Amino acid sequence: MIEIKGLKKKFGDNQTLCGIDLTVDSDIIFAIVGPDGAGKTTLLRILAGIMRPDDGLINILGHDIVKNPESAKRYTGYLSQRFSLNPTLTVAENIDFFGTLYEVPKSRKEDRLKRLLEFSRLGPFKDRQAGKLSGGMKQKLALCCALIHTPRILLLDEPTTGVDPISRRELWEILYDLLAQGVMILVSTPYMDEAERAGEIMMLHRGKTLARGNLEDLKSKFHHKLYEMVCDDGRKAFEIIVGQLGDDRVVFFGDRLHLALDSEQQMLTLKTFIADAGLKINSLDQISPGLEDIFMQELLYAK
Repeated sequence: MIEIKGLKKKFGDNQTLCGIDLTVDSDIIFAIVGPDGAGKTTLLRILAGIMRPDDGLINILGHDIVKNPESAKRYTGYLSQRFSLNPTLTVAENIDFFGTLYEVPKSRKEDRLKRLLEFSRLGPFKDRQAGKLSGGMKQKLALCCALIHTPRILLLDEPTTGVDPISRRELWEILYDLLAQGVMILVSTPYMDEAERAGEIMMLHRGKTLARGNLEDLKSKFHHKLYEMVCDDGRKAFEIIVGQLGDDRVVFFGDRLHLALDSEQQMLTLKTFIADAGLKINSLDQISPGLEDIFMQELLYAK
């Protein structure tokens, strides 16, 4: 459905995409996860046909969008990172406007509008101006506008950034419903916990792919035993561990330390150093790595 080979994009001296290769050949939610500046937005804009790459091949449903960026637009829907709909138009008017842009036949547009309003639970707000909606409702409206022409592939650029937790959950429920209807979804996000909901994940950093796979595959490739430690002085414990193992084996997670170690014996040695420093360990458990642990490890191995 989507095939990318050697995709590159540069802005001035900044190489934003450094030869991305990617194939997505099934109906899944595919998450592109990475920090700000990773290249997520640039990648999605190129796939949406609104930005041209410097080099590389892109095939979407049999269409070469490098040679003809318009060729696949009828099969794709795109939701940009920032709300860009007309704030003075109502919810219904915005959706109707995009239906006209996508050349949806008038005979079908009214039925699709009705279904989208029901689907997104925006029906009671159809006559409210878009500029007066909450952040979560704006994202739902933008999603409706991207769906009015019934795309085969949906491209979503950080759709839940700045959205409250309840609206985030509702948006993901909508995405699962769309997946069940046969829509393939490519979504970018800076949130590791959100990416874990996807069927497949690509970790992106500074325009390069760090790792790719489903969550279980990525967990199975974690190279170390992972421990979570809570200490009465986490900062001092962190300094002790860095002094013994280097800064590539320990990461702060709130008030907790995650330690990537080679063996249980290494953990026992660290406990001795921490106790000798007069610190108290409140809890220490071996845990399964989360996506953020995996990302940090892949980032360190990529250096």
